Amino acid sequence: MDNELNVTYVTLGGHVEVHKYRYLYFLIIFTAYILIICFNFTIVCLICFHKNLHEPMYIFIAALLINSVLFSTAIHPKLLIDFLSEKQIISYSACLFQFFLFYGLSGSEFLLLAAMAYDRYVSICKPLQYPTIMTKTTVSIFLVLAWLVSACQTAVAVILSADMKVCNLTLKGILCNNSIYNLHCVSSRTLSIFGVIAVINAALLPLLFILFTYTRILIISYRSCRDVRKKAAQTCLPHLLVLISFSGLCTYDIIIVRLGSDFPKTARLIMTLQVILYHPLFNPIIYGLKMKEISKHLKRLICQARVM
Repeated sequence: MDNELNVTYVTLGGHVEVHKYRYLYFLIIFTAYILIICFNFTIVCLICFHKNLHEPMYIFIAALLINSVLFSTAIHPKLLIDFLSEKQIISYSACLFQFFLFYGLSGSEFLLLAAMAYDRYVSICKPLQYPTIMTKTTVSIFLVLAWLVSACQTAVAVILSADMKVCNLTLKGILCNNSIYNLHCVSSRTLSIFGVIAVINAALLPLLFILFTYTRILIISYRSCRDVRKKAAQTCLPHLLVLISFSGLCTYDIIIVRLGSDFPKTARLIMTLQVILYHPLFNPIIYGLKMKEISKHLKRLICQARVM
């Protein structure tokens, strides 16, 4: 009983007229969550079941789509509960856990995109060395590092936040993102410095690496024959579209805490919903439509479903 009394609860104050539109919100999020699971796992299953898709590029795509499902699972079930509850609250410890999953998986997304960019760079710029560079061991190391590095880095921020005293019990949002720093009684210089370092390591450096590799690919493709340019366009364009989409949404998430109360509540809700809905749905659609081999198997699957 004493333990229950010592639990600190945070009110999620970013909801807009949830009592009036609770069932509409619930229907939208529930439908989106089911679609996210179905779309992403359909592509993942196609990659698993077809041997011609057992290549590094498609393995990274599968990892990226699984990451999207995990990201959604960290957020959507809690949102669904909140929409049907009288009070939209979360314990501070659970909030920190959601923060860990939110940024741990977001960082993994950037690192996976960086690994995919390197894979495309080796494939197009060093085709003869590709089999010896992109081995199963190399791919496995990239996958482990993508999840492990991001998780360890986010865990440090969570540990530092856990020791901070909480004075403000209302969060200006519908989930536990970087707005949790506004809950602390005193802003921590250590936490702020680490936050900058984390953004540089998890987002900026992978982004610069991706831009560098795609610039090299563009230069070499321009100097090469038409077939090389076509291959580069077919395989790199989906990755670039996903990168641009995700980078834009992450930029919003980083700057929103700086704007604070100056940002309208409804606009904040709309932008947050885009972060948690748009991108996890965008990934499988882009890869399903734009990647030639995946698209071919997907069309065959749809035709078989129609026959049945």
